[in-house]
Amino acid sequence: MNLEHHDRARDIEPLTEAQPRRRSFSSIAPALTVIVSLAGLYLLWSVAASLWPSRAFPHPDQVWVVLVQDTLNGELPYNLAITLARVFAAFVVAMVIGSVIGILLGIYNRADQFFNPWVVLFLNIPALVIIVLAYIWFGLNEVAAIGAVAVNKIPNVVVTMREGARALDPRYAEMAKVYRFSAFDRLRHILLPQLQPYFAASARTGIALIWKIVLVVELLGRSNGVGFQIHLYFQLFDVAAILAYTLAFVAIMLFIELLLVQPFERYATRWRRRAA
Repeated sequence: MNLEHHDRARDIEPLTEAQPRRRSFSSIAPALTVIVSLAGLYLLWSVAASLWPSRAFPHPDQVWVVLVQDTLNGELPYNLAITLARVFAAFVVAMVIGSVIGILLGIYNRADQFFNPWVVLFLNIPALVIIVLAYIWFGLNEVAAIGAVAVNKIPNVVVTMREGARALDPRYAEMAKVYRFSAFDRLRHILLPQLQPYFAASARTGIALIWKIVLVVELLGRSNGVGFQIHLYFQLFDVAAILAYTLAFVAIMLFIELLLVQPFERYATRWRRRAA
């Protein structure tokens, strides 16, 4: 009997030793996948540029040279910082105003019926029209630029947060009334936890939309920023510089998504994992 138990323990031991190895590999597997994917993209781009040598389709090494040069001379960091500041300002304005309006429309049905045509109207106005009108009405300045971007994003936030407010569980509101929660406690413990997925969805789509509109705003009416630089290099037909600025800005936005948005979302939803 003891020998049989010893044999079973010996058979199980290698499995327990292999479990940490599997877990460590599974933790680094996503990073390895991303690296392999980017390497494959680089090889594909290199082969295509070699088979079709043209100024309109530069080799990735040429793009890298421009990226390094403009980084060292300070041109790229300066314009990236300007554009990121505009993205951040427009994002905050759109999220605050859009969230407040969306939650109110989701809670008060009559207000939603009255203002719903307004929301649909602003949802369907092209971004280019809003940008041009903002520059005509308010001038070629930062207020017009940031305001135009925010106005383009606010209706999307309103729609998302309105759906979140409609989905609120009334039982939690009744519980808060029974236990006499303060307004701050209701906001912190009842409203915000239920609306968190909708905040996350609005934030993620907001970042993806806002930075693209910011580039158009800079192209049309600003004298700095990534959009202005892309417009300048377009006039010079410098495709390598256009791709360098584009890839640099996309890389920054990916870092923001991976290092800020996703960790904050995991932190905000930690109570759901604990409850599960």
